Amino acid sequence: MIYIFASWLREFFSPARLLQSHTVLITLSLFVGFLLTVLLLPKFYKWLPHDRGREFTATAEAAKGKPTGSGVVFITIFVFIAFLFVPLDCGQIIIIVLTWLTMLTGYLDDRSVKSWGEYRKALLDLILSLAAAFTLYYACRNEDGNIYFWLPFTTKPIAVAEWLYIIIAVIIIWASINTTNCTDGVDGLSSTLVLIGLITLGIIFYFILGHTVIAKYLLVPHLADGAQWAVLVFALAGVLMGYLWHNAFPSKVLMGDAGSRALGFFIGVCVMVTGNPFLLLATSSIILVNGGMGLLKVALLRFFKIKIFSTIRFPLHDHMRQKRNWSATQVLVKFMILQLLITIAILGIVFKVR
Repeated sequence: MIYIFASWLREFFSPARLLQSHTVLITLSLFVGFLLTVLLLPKFYKWLPHDRGREFTATAEAAKGKPTGSGVVFITIFVFIAFLFVPLDCGQIIIIVLTWLTMLTGYLDDRSVKSWGEYRKALLDLILSLAAAFTLYYACRNEDGNIYFWLPFTTKPIAVAEWLYIIIAVIIIWASINTTNCTDGVDGLSSTLVLIGLITLGIIFYFILGHTVIAKYLLVPHLADGAQWAVLVFALAGVLMGYLWHNAFPSKVLMGDAGSRALGFFIGVCVMVTGNPFLLLATSSIILVNGGMGLLKVALLRFFKIKIFSTIRFPLHDHMRQKRNWSATQVLVKFMILQLLITIAILGIVFKVR
């Protein structure tokens, strides 16, 4: 009996059989990622750098002294799971490597006694975004050699020139990296908002873009590897859940730039893979407002001497805590509710008009 059961297990979990079922791969990658992160992350606390107090944030003292840079652990677990469970193609392998390199740049900054500075990090982000943009352009082209966007209020996919695609991809990925990084300041906030975005993308990849009939009915391009991207997205969602298990208020560990930068990079990449840049609003609207408006405010003041939002502190979660007296839990729950409402509204607009 034991021999028969063992033989059945070997057959059921054989690579050939698993690769035939993306549903099984999604389930395995999600749960394995969660369990590995929950179990392994605390074991690395003593080797992680400690937070020195973030600049320009109202919660610097609360975070000071906690282990940070834990993205080096859970992003590495994500990479391991990706190679273990997903039949990756060349383009996906490059994206996974670039995600890990984005994490590495953030981790080295987390460990550095002196901050790397805004301009150095912005340049590194630009280089990584360019590498991802060129990779996606050549990996996502159709058989006719063109790449297409399917946009709201249009019924047919639109061919996009290479130079335009590269520019849009770089802007979206660069913005996603930096706004996600800026949103990381309240326990559980950044990871929860990113988790909503990942689950949204996973559903789109698997149930819409990965299925020929549904994609044809909605007049959106079918992605032959849509289900594979869904597995990757849910794998990252699993490790992020494991991190959130330890980061929920009051947090025991912080993701640092190592985590936030890699998460922002991957979200931006996945939005471009869908072929609809407007989906960034469905995945990251609150992140864009919370962190992006602060970046815009600083850039306009520094380079053009233009003052905007002079009475509002950014990131916006700091304004809500200081001016509105919101607790960390209130910030998390209210921002999460707003993102869910926006996600549903944007998806309704994107797919209703098709």
